[in-house]
Amino acid sequence: MSNPKIVPGKGGETYIPYENRTGNESIVYFTRDLSYEGLSKAYAKICANLTGRIAVKLHTGEQNGPNIIPRAWVKGLMANDMENGTIVETNTYYEGDRYTTEKHRQTLEINGWTFSPVDIMDEEGCAMFPIKGGKWFTEMSVGAHLANYDSFLALTHFKGHVQGGFGGSNKNIGIGCADGRVGKAMIHTTPGQDDMWDIKTEEFMERITESTKATLDHFGKNIAYINVMRNMSVSCDCEGTAAMPVVTPNVGILASLDILAIDQACIDLIYAMKENEHADMVERIQTRHGLRQLTYMKEMGMGNDRYVLIDLDNNETRIRPADAVQNLAPFTE
Repeated sequence: MSNPKIVPGKGGETYIPYENRTGNESIVYFTRDLSYEGLSKAYAKICANLTGRIAVKLHTGEQNGPNIIPRAWVKGLMANDMENGTIVETNTYYEGDRYTTEKHRQTLEINGWTFSPVDIMDEEGCAMFPIKGGKWFTEMSVGAHLANYDSFLALTHFKGHVQGGFGGSNKNIGIGCADGRVGKAMIHTTPGQDDMWDIKTEEFMERITESTKATLDHFGKNIAYINVMRNMSVSCDCEGTAAMPVVTPNVGILASLDILAIDQACIDLIYAMKENEHADMVERIQTRHGLRQLTYMKEMGMGNDRYVLIDLDNNETRIRPADAVQNLAPFTE
C-alpha cells in the first residue's frame, strides 16, 4: 500500500454541471415506479450479461433500520427475475450489529432477510483482488467468497453518508465488498494511527473508488448497477435507527451498465431538485467532498459522467434530470 502526497484542489466539494463535462455518453434507465414492478422493469434493461452465479450486493442494514430497500422487492426480484442469485454482504469495520458473522446473522434474521441465503463473504477470510491503475493500492482485500461468483449486481439504496457524502453504487461495492478487518481498514485508516477513521475527504473517496475498481476489474462485463432513490436520509443505512430523518423526496429507480453514469445521474437528480428539497443532502455531499468519487471514477476509466437518461414510464424517451424531478411528492413513510 502506497501513501503518496495528497495533491490539493481535486474539487470534491464542487458540483460540475453537465455542460462542463466531456467524453462519451452512457445509457441510464429511469422509472418513478418505486415498487417491485419498477425494480423488475429496471433490472430487465441491464441483466443480459448477468449469468451463472450472481452476487447481489445490497445493504441489509443494522437492526430495524428504517430506510433499506424493501425486502419484498428484493424477494420478488430474486424469485421472478433472476436465476441463481445470492445476496452477499461483509462484516463491518465498526463494532455493532454486524461486526461478527454471528451478530450479522442475528441481524439478518431480525431484519427479515430470511427468504434467501445470505453469503457473508468474509466469514471464511479474505482474498486479494488486483487493482489496475491505482495510486493508493495495487490490490484490495475483499471477502473471500466474492471469487465464487460469475456475475455481480450492485443493488444500491442511494442515500447520504456521514463520511462519504453520499452512498451510491461506488460506495456499495467499494466499502461493501471489502472484508471487515483488512479491506475496510485499508480504506479508512492510515497504518499506525489510533483514529480508525482518520482518512477523509479526497483521499477517502479515492480509496473507496480504487476498492470498487478491484471488483469491476474482476467481473468485467458481467456486472450491472441499480440505484434506488427512496427514503434518502443524509445518514447511511449503517446508522440504523439512529439515522437522521428523511427530508429529501423520493425520486425513483435507476439502472445502468456504467457505474459512474448511474451515480452521476443520481447526483444530478439531487441537484436538479428545488432548494428546500435538496439542501440537506447537498450540504452533506459537499462538506464531505463526496463528489470526488465521481471525478476519480472518471480518472480511473471506470465510466462516463455524461449519459442519456431513458424514461421507462414514457415510451423510453430521453429526459433531463430537471424533468424527472418535477412535482416530486414530499417524503412519506
